Amino acid sequence: MRAVQVTRPGGPLEMVERDVPDPPAGWARVRVAACGVCHSDSLLKENRLPGMTYPCVPGHEIAGVVDALGAGVQGLEVGQAAGAGWFGGNCNWCEPCRRGDLIACRNSRIPGITMDGGYADYVIVPSSAVARMPPGLEAKDAGPLLCAGITTFNSLRNSGARSGDLVGILGIGGLGHLGVQFAARMGFNTVALARGRDKEELARSLGARHYIDTEAQDPAEELQRLGGATVVLATVTSGKAMTAVIGGLGVGGKLIVLGAASDPAPIALARLIGGRLTITGWPSGASIDSEDTMRFAQMNGVRSMNEYYPLERAAEAYDRMMSGAARFRVVLTMQ
Repeated sequence: MRAVQVTRPGGPLEMVERDVPDPPAGWARVRVAACGVCHSDSLLKENRLPGMTYPCVPGHEIAGVVDALGAGVQGLEVGQAAGAGWFGGNCNWCEPCRRGDLIACRNSRIPGITMDGGYADYVIVPSSAVARMPPGLEAKDAGPLLCAGITTFNSLRNSGARSGDLVGILGIGGLGHLGVQFAARMGFNTVALARGRDKEELARSLGARHYIDTEAQDPAEELQRLGGATVVLATVTSGKAMTAVIGGLGVGGKLIVLGAASDPAPIALARLIGGRLTITGWPSGASIDSEDTMRFAQMNGVRSMNEYYPLERAAEAYDRMMSGAARFRVVLTMQ
């Protein structure tokens, strides 16, 4: 089979030929049809997490068809449309697992990070990590839903906001353009916040009722003018931008951080007390959450806006994603 691997930390993405792997007991093999290219793939390429081993194949937005099953696998069938995301299986014995919080497993596997991922014709994953795709959802559309999609959908549905509440989506990019769609279709009074006016028309077409230009307007003042946000989903990678919206939260409001900001986010802590405000993060979800994400997206017309590249151009696709110029997700296709 073809695979694109990182041979050494900081090394290039290289196309190689590998043997098709056989799934061991409890694992499944997926014939990959499409795999999203995510900024988190840089963790592998640049060796930014401890304990990584090389060579390794990146990719954790995997969509395709179950091709083979290891011994003892139940609940899956060969030929079934399925994929796998950031959640690549859990240990079942650490404290978070024993409490049912699988995504917080202390010994979790991550495709394309701790084991080979989806920049390849085939990938093997623990069967518990396989997410079944709903009928009619194409693999090239499903891939980004298994990372950007699940992260925005799962954080919103667990945010505590109710239909009709004011919910802001900060940043209209790879995560944010999905966040706006999910928020609108969940019945929230959706506000898109982004720099400049160039994304206003897009944001409104995706379902935003309001648009705030964070360059020309004070986002906190504008959110308060609208009544104060119950939730702001921060998809940007700027601590300064996140800090600027905290004053726009209503009483009991919540800032949910999805973007991994590299700069500090100075916060006037006293503001949290009087407004009973919360700042929290959200880390994706387990395979059943991926299934819920894809099903909701399919039922409600949520679609990722993608740019497609063949597997042979994986290095070019990765550079395009890292440049920030893609609108909005980059996806490798295997055909």
